[in-house]
Amino acid sequence: MSYDPSPSYPYRPPDPPPSHDPYTYDTYPWAPQEAPEPAGRRPQRHTALGHHSDLRELRSAYRRQRRVATLTALGYFVLFLILSAFAPSFMTSTVTDGLPTGLLLALVQVPVTWLAIALYEQTARRRVDPIAYRIRKQAELDAKREGVR
Repeated sequence: MSYDPSPSYPYRPPDPPPSHDPYTYDTYPWAPQEAPEPAGRRPQRHTALGHHSDLRELRSAYRRQRRVATLTALGYFVLFLILSAFAPSFMTSTVTDGLPTGLLLALVQVPVTWLAIALYEQTARRRVDPIAYRIRKQAELDAKREGVR
């Protein structure tokens, strides 16, 4: 079968009439008018910050940071609780003269909390802060560009 590009009907129906918009008449001066776009405006090279991929990257880095710190502190505490509930003989055994394992593990909770805080600060400095700094600088540049126009 061959394809015939010629139209099967020589008649083309007329274009539909324009839709009726009551706000385009000059008899309604209070109707909102669209502002004409400035003639010398350049197209925007950078995407708006609301749609920027760096914000998604910042959110995921911050989410990872919270998970690491929370799982460090809470993970140790949950381990301590599980050992207290299900291994009482281990928790009452002594490490040295008069120092039970349970008390030693409870005292180690404070340095583990400090470790969680240190991990939080380290991941903030290494992963989250550079992304936030880059977004802040980009926002300042965008604000300066918009201010010049």
